[in-house]
Amino acid sequence: MKTIIVTGAGSGLGKELAVHFSQKGYHLLLVGRSIDKLTAAKNEIEAVGGKADILGIDIRNEDEVSEKINSVSGTYEIAGLVNNAGLGHFGPFVDIEEKQITDMLDTNVLGTILMTKAVLPLLLSNGKGRIMNIISTAGLRGKVNEAVYVASKFAVRGFTESLQKEFEGSGIKINAVYMGGMATPFWEGSDHIKNPSRLKSAKEVAELIFEQMDQDEIIIESKK
Repeated sequence: MKTIIVTGAGSGLGKELAVHFSQKGYHLLLVGRSIDKLTAAKNEIEAVGGKADILGIDIRNEDEVSEKINSVSGTYEIAGLVNNAGLGHFGPFVDIEEKQITDMLDTNVLGTILMTKAVLPLLLSNGKGRIMNIISTAGLRGKVNEAVYVASKFAVRGFTESLQKEFEGSGIKINAVYMGGMATPFWEGSDHIKNPSRLKSAKEVAELIFEQMDQDEIIIESKK
């Protein structure tokens, strides 16, 4: 059974994408830092007949990423990677703290790059595979009170578009997914979105992504 790695798989869109991949016959390797959330996602996948395992990784740590991906590469046939993990801090730019800046850049940008660097050689060795980068519509246009978050997503957009050009014809399908805000735990502790319930659910967005998997660029706006 071929394996798909999903980062940030413990909740929200990551979990829903993992569930969908499991229903397509893939084994899931759920990556994140919260083992409790990953365990709940694993149980949900198995409850509907899927197969999943957990891999605790701090995607910001190059040595840890390299070591753990290398350790599982001999056990599983890695067929794809979904770079979904991300975080955001919102508010006026002058009020954003240095730690919040580095947290966003390290997770959203560095984490995506490190995971891709570790997994891509495995896909190339098989001559086929998929990398899906969950970017957000913040990677398409500037937004008020999101300056650094948007900067991180523009970086991932540039990274993704460059990979698409570099590996064109290689057998590796690379998707850039630009979706708006969703009704997920992402907004907990923030008043940036006043009424998250007006947004699409993560399940709805996952379904729309799967309908467009053949496209290099998938754009899903936020409102229902």
